[in-house]
Amino acid sequence: MAKEQLLEMDGTVVDVLPNAQFRVKLDNGAQLTSYANGKMRKFRIRILQGDRVKVELSPYDLTRARISFRYRDTGSRREAASGVTSAS
Repeated sequence: MAKEQLLEMDGTVVDVLPNAQFRVKLDNGAQLTSYANGKMRKFRIRILQGDRVKVELSPYDLTRARISFRYRDTGSRREAASGVTSAS
């Protein structure tokens, strides 16, 4: 299958599952199981619950996807998780 045939959609990570898998809710309301692609694993890009991600779906199986990109956060949630606050 050629890469041009993949469907790209945006969604939000709803749940972190064992074995480096994630449950993602797409913007259209559908939920699917996904995994991080190889480059994200290689460079140890962390994916947490609530992150906005771009997923690639195969037209043959619309229940599984590969996470290809994690959008940058505005900083408020990550700062709260790490205990760092921004000076106002």
